[in-house]
Amino acid sequence: MVRVLLFMARAAAFSRGRTALAVVGLLALAAAPVSLAVVPRASDYHSLLVLRSDPNTLLLGTHQGLYRSSDGGHTWHAAGLPGEDVMNLVQAGGTILMGGHNVFAASTDGGKSWQAAKPSGLPSLDVHGLAVDPRNPKTVYAQVAMTGLYRSTDGGRSFSLFSSDVNGMMMQVAVTPAGSLVVGDMSRGIFLSSTGKHWLNTAHGAVLGVAVDPSNPKRIVATGGGIAVSDDGGHTWKAALASKVAFGAIAWSPQNPKLVYAVSYDRGLWRSLDSGEHWKRFA
Repeated sequence: MVRVLLFMARAAAFSRGRTALAVVGLLALAAAPVSLAVVPRASDYHSLLVLRSDPNTLLLGTHQGLYRSSDGGHTWHAAGLPGEDVMNLVQAGGTILMGGHNVFAASTDGGKSWQAAKPSGLPSLDVHGLAVDPRNPKTVYAQVAMTGLYRSTDGGRSFSLFSSDVNGMMMQVAVTPAGSLVVGDMSRGIFLSSTGKHWLNTAHGAVLGVAVDPSNPKRIVATGGGIAVSDDGGHTWKAALASKVAFGAIAWSPQNPKLVYAVSYDRGLWRSLDSGEHWKRFA
């Protein structure tokens, strides 16, 4: 039986990654502190990354470029790639890979500088999802818009088609520590597969972000019109935060499995200190 993510938003429009959202049927707006930290103003908050080398350094990918915080999310500044749609940020060993609309780049200095790349095997650089297998940093998955899921075994230098079954409005892809694939679709919800050959649609709704607990393959969080959590590898879901505001980018701290960050579209940075179970807006 397909579980429905009741908290999530319905996608109203989709065009080249610019997302128009109509958030409907939600329960209540969570209470927030009076003095709040805010992320930079942008039209879309696509990706978030906590650096393995420094848990206080966060990278935020937006429709207008990259931003960096060096103090755990209190303050932010522009950090390059101006005008680029930074839809994905992932770490593959000592390299950070970035993918988006007509852009693919790599950084070997923690995101301070970027080198443009054109991986072979991809039909286009309209990369909506990017993920690294935690068991092997050379195995990278790229979700190409409206086309399918591609896999690289050489750290993102070349790709080949892995699955054409997940080819709709996919926005995120993640790989669990056990090697299972989790794909989020902007209109159809969550899809799971252990092989890429057969996919199970376990939840309906608009999914804009997916993150997997680096220490627990069964713990997954997803964003849309709020935040949901799964304790069984994505087969069933429950609402962790109901909101009138949509949520996008989400990231787990690789140093602290209990710490998870999420960005709301009212420029809020939210934080969970218990593996996504409860959330507070960052003050």
